[in-house]
Parts: sequence; structure tokens; C-alpha cells
Amino acid sequence: MRIDMELEAYLRPPDAPMPLYPAKVITLVTGGKMVVRQVFREDVPKLLPAVRPTLDIPRDYYDVVGARLYAELLAWQRYRYRDVFCIIGQVDGLLVGIVNSRMYSPQVGISLHTLAIERGLRVGAHLFAAKMEHHIEYLGQDEVLITAESPIGFRRWMIEYGLELREGQHELGGAAPYGLTREMYFDAKHRLVAGQRPVPPDLMEVAEREIIVASEQDIIEKILGARREIP
Repeated sequence: MRIDMELEAYLRPPDAPMPLYPAKVITLVTGGKMVVRQVFREDVPKLLPAVRPTLDIPRDYYDVVGARLYAELLAWQRYRYRDVFCIIGQVDGLLVGIVNSRMYSPQVGISLHTLAIERGLRVGAHLFAAKMEHHIEYLGQDEVLITAESPIGFRRWMIEYGLELREGQHELGGAAPYGLTREMYFDAKHRLVAGQRPVPPDLMEVAEREIIVASEQDIIEKILGARREIP
């Protein structure tokens, strides 16, 4: 048992201290109020059931994104992924999207995945912008490295933000990485970063009370039945 504990201490590196992301609320095009807030390792079991149905949805590479996000969340929960943060969007407590990211170093962030469950409302775009906000404004990083796994993702991130192509490989492999610098972020902020703070107490209370996950069939129908997002 002692040997196992020693090995576990090696396999479980400490996380770097990170400031918390301050919650905000975004009014969606439907008028719904989406609370955008940070969640933590203990919340992972509540998130996994929302990701699992996407593994069987090849449309727009949801299966690839979902499988990778599922593994990243599980590895984070089990202390096999370091310096990770996760932000979710909720409407009336219902989980409508998840993003995750991590600090590669104090200066450089690695954008991992963006999963929108409610499509056609720019949920994914708003949550991606929130994690860029966290990297640049609250973690104080100089650059975030980003890659895309779908044409929609490429249009949303690389084109909308005017990202710069970088040499080498992203941590996720695949297409070449692009960089979002502090200057580029602040140039785009007025167009792409939305929301108000603080979150009204009644909305925050509902969001924190419970992370509600739609049924597997409802999640599949939300993804397959929604119109394709247009950049």
C-alpha cells in the first residue's frame, strides 16, 4: 500500500493556483438568461451524462469532441489532468453548454473543447468567449493556443477572432494551432464577449442548486434538430 501511495503522489501532480472565474449572465436571442459559471472536479459526475449522448452523433464532429471532452473531464476528476478549468452555461438550471481549457504555463493557455447542447443560440460562441476571457483577463495569460475539429469551429474561432497561425502542433494534435494574443482578444472583446456581472441572486441560486441534464434523447434531438449555426 505504501508503494501505491508513493506512486499516486507522483501520478497526481499539484495544480497551479488559479483565480476563480466570476460568474456572469448572458441574455440569449430567445430572451433566456444563461448563467455562465465555473465548475469543479466534484461537479464532473453531473456533467458526464450530458456529454455521453454526443458520442453517437457524427454530425459536425460531435462524436470526436464529445469523446475527447468526456475523457478530459474524467481524467481531471481522477487527477490525471493538471491545471484545468471548466465553465458551463445554464438556463433555469438546465445545462446548455460546457467548455474546458487549461494552463500550459503561466503565460500560455491551451483551449481544449467547446460543447453546445442548445444549438442555434450562439451558446458555444458565448462560452468559448468566456473561457478566452478567463485566460486573458483573470489568469493574466499572454496567449491561448486553439485548434478546431470541425468547419464550424474553424469559422467560429479562427475567422471570427482573426487568430494567427502558429508553428508546431496543438496539444490535441490534428490541425495546426492558432494563437489568440492579449491584443487580439481586447480588439475582439467588444464584438464577441457578452454578459453582465454580478449575476442576480435569484438566477445564481437556481444555477448553483442543481445542474439539470436533459435526457439522452432530448440531448440528441436538440443537437440534430436545431438549425446549423451560421457564423
